[in-house]
Parts: sequence; structure tokens; C-alpha cells
Amino acid sequence: MMELSFLLTFAMFSFVMSGTPGPNNIMLLASGAQFGFYRTLPHMVGIVLGMIVSISATLLGLGTLFVLYPSLYLVLKWIGGAYLLWLAWKIASSPVSQNFGSGKSQQGKPMTWWQAALFQFVNPKAWMMSISTVSTFTLPGDQYVLSGLWILAVFVLVNFPTISMWAWCGVSIRRWLTDAKRQRTFNLVMGVATALTLMMIVRG
Repeated sequence: MMELSFLLTFAMFSFVMSGTPGPNNIMLLASGAQFGFYRTLPHMVGIVLGMIVSISATLLGLGTLFVLYPSLYLVLKWIGGAYLLWLAWKIASSPVSQNFGSGKSQQGKPMTWWQAALFQFVNPKAWMMSISTVSTFTLPGDQYVLSGLWILAVFVLVNFPTISMWAWCGVSIRRWLTDAKRQRTFNLVMGVATALTLMMIVRG
């Protein structure tokens, strides 16, 4: 069994990394506002599943490729950045609707679980978190596999409720989005916020 201090330290790390602003959380905020909490659930599940695969791949050694070949990480940044700009444009240009925030709008669809999961593979923050997790919290020798399994378990327990708070914040904003002007302003702000996460990608 892992020591309690080890688990608590990683739980705190997971909370901070999962809760800080980034592409995933900004999109969950926008989705919660537009589609409601329950229609955003597949998006949240996809994020968790994608991160599980990302951390598992790093545990198996894939993360070392970014260390050995920095150009691969640079390519990932460009692909992730381009996709992120496209998502930002889609959010900013989302059409307004009388049912905006009711969860019944037919003007668009929330991200599916598999779309959210695949996004993690081009999300530099996801890889940065995975590499930091494995390099910092795995234990050497015979405890490597066990510590890796505990890391995955604790991450799931912390990540899902943490990112859920962003979706709930979006839901709480819905009551403010009662007219077309406010809806357009919200979409524009969310689109710009999503695009601004590129600054984190460039610096990472």
C-alpha cells in the first residue's frame, strides 16, 4: 500500500492541475452554459478517459519520446494550437437561440465523449500534466507499477469532480443569458478565452 502522505500530495497536485484554467475547463464552462450539466457529462467523461490513456502511455514510456525528440512535442503544439483556434472560432461564432442555456437548443451539439478523449492527444497541457505526474510521483524499482496504478486511481477520483465544477459554473451563468446580445457576448468571451490558452501552450 502507498503511504497516505504520497496519496494526499498527488491528490493536491491533481486538483491544482485539473482545476486551473485550460482548454478543457474553458470548453466545459461554455458547454455547461449552453447545453446544461447532464448533456455536458459525456464531454467530462471523455476528458477523464483521454487523460487515463495519456498518463498510461507516459507510464509505459511514450512520454520519453518528447524528451528524446523535442521536435515531436513542437509538432504536437502546432497541431494542438491549430485545433484549439478552430474550437475557439466555433465557440465564438456559435449562433444564439431563444433556448440558449435550456439544454434544448438545436443550434449546436455538445462535444461527445470520444471527441473529448481524442482532444487530449493533441492537448499539450494534458501531455505536460502526464509527464509531470509520472516523472514526479512514480516510485522506482518494484514499486513503479503499484505507484502508477495508484496515480491513475487517485487522478480519476480527483479529476472528474474538479472539472465538474467548471460545468456547474457554466450552468449557473445560464440565467444571465436571457437575450441575444448577452449570448453573443458570452460566446465571444468564451472563444477568446479558449484562444488565449494558446499562450500557455507556447510557453509550455
